[in-house]
Amino acid sequence: MKTQGTIKAALGVATVGALSLTMAACSGSAPKTGGELANGKTFTMRLSVDPGSLDPLFASNSITQQATKFLYDSLINLDPDSKVVSGLAESWEGTTTEATFTLRKGVTCSDGTALTPDIVAANINFVGDPGNNSTRTGVFVAPGATAVADNDKGTVTVTTVSPEPFLVRNVGSLPIVCAAGTKDRSLLAQGADGTGMYTVAEVAAGDHYTLTRRKDYAWGPGDWKTEQEGLPDKVVLKVISNETTAANLLLSGDVNAATIVGPDKQRLEAKKSFQRDLVTALGQIWFNQKPGLPGADENVRRALTQAMKLDELGQVMTSGSGKPPTSLIAPVLSPCKQDTLSGNLPQHDLEAAKNALDTAGWKVGPNGVRSKDGAPLKIEFFYPSTMGPTFAAGAELIKEVWSGIGVDVLLRPVTDAEGSSLILGGEGGWHAAFVPIGVALPNELVPLVSGPTPPNGNNFAYINNAGYLENVQKAAAATGEAGCEHWAAAEKQIIEHVDVVPFVNSATPTFAEGATFELADGQLAPSSVRMLR
Repeated sequence: MKTQGTIKAALGVATVGALSLTMAACSGSAPKTGGELANGKTFTMRLSVDPGSLDPLFASNSITQQATKFLYDSLINLDPDSKVVSGLAESWEGTTTEATFTLRKGVTCSDGTALTPDIVAANINFVGDPGNNSTRTGVFVAPGATAVADNDKGTVTVTTVSPEPFLVRNVGSLPIVCAAGTKDRSLLAQGADGTGMYTVAEVAAGDHYTLTRRKDYAWGPGDWKTEQEGLPDKVVLKVISNETTAANLLLSGDVNAATIVGPDKQRLEAKKSFQRDLVTALGQIWFNQKPGLPGADENVRRALTQAMKLDELGQVMTSGSGKPPTSLIAPVLSPCKQDTLSGNLPQHDLEAAKNALDTAGWKVGPNGVRSKDGAPLKIEFFYPSTMGPTFAAGAELIKEVWSGIGVDVLLRPVTDAEGSSLILGGEGGWHAAFVPIGVALPNELVPLVSGPTPPNGNNFAYINNAGYLENVQKAAAATGEAGCEHWAAAEKQIIEHVDVVPFVNSATPTFAEGATFELADGQLAPSSVRMLR
């Protein structure tokens, strides 16, 4: 489970990469371009900061992960419907505790040596050993997982300490470093030793990274063909911190692709630039259900939710650019596509909200604030200050609405560090909060919405939902997509009992000029880039 990265990212936008959700994934065929393809060109992509070390097994931020996508492959890839397709492995089979991958023949590393099963196994064992402090431990490979290679059969078999419903998908997504890099990781800091489509030609730290395409690359995702029109011969990853500068360079044709989230995106949208959106969970209200707090009462949670116009709140939080969610996980990346929200969240009804609080014993006093047994209905609402003015505006809207039904609301902006301590660490007296949790698989939610509470566990909202756990037990016993109906039933229990209220997803656009691309696993997919005349 990817809980380590999930918790660290909980008060910010879901991290791009393992915890993020995308609009599309690539296949081996070229995307629709709307223009004539051109060969022999250079694809220039903007990075907002320098990626630092290029070692993929220690890449913990989205920028580094994007850079390493050009240099390293994994055992499997995901197609546009989030189905597993071939990568370095041509076939696979697995249960919840064991998975076997059969490698493609003829795969070579950037130095010309052959990729063998024992090299793949060495990567998995390295990440599975917590003592190596890889940032991919607990993300792709569970602590304690081990791999055994069979070079004669061309297979790698992975065994886990505890069951993982999506074992093939998780382990199969680990970037694989070749033999020289595994022996001397210093080679990977400003170089690469992988099977990826590109090799490092030049590094000017803080300015640009120039990559050269391997013309012998024949093991791309799905039905990849070596000879394809429009593939760039070179890639330049250009470090451009200023977003306006990046937008100007994109419009002038000096940059081919850039993620633009600020006001400059309006210029690119007006020009109808090629665009793909990264969709991630953003707007989620969590209630602290610790015994003795207002949120422990489902009637209170339901009333507070009914009072809000959630679609209006979502538009405020995203400046009108948000997408309506259908589940706690944006469905494009998740293998489970069921709509768990429709008909399960309380609908807006202000009078019903007031009546529910009356019925629950919260009576309006002479000062307009409700109380029960002499205690006022006070809600300390926490929100991440690092997320910009729209989160503050959303919090202000919540205060306005909840105050109107007799709640004494105190807004508490917090930094990521404060949020991790006060909310996720269970130290603060928070009652409700915006906590955008971004996960890619339904089992990653389990320790966040059930089980031990802080400091002994990650169930920071003190949720105790028997119906959820009952369905999780059924889902966890299944392998991969076979458990999706049970995962959906479990999530519906969370929604029906108003344990978490998801109300909007964010859409982060990446634009292109003179090229097209698709997104896969939260990143621009190198194999999908096509240059235009």
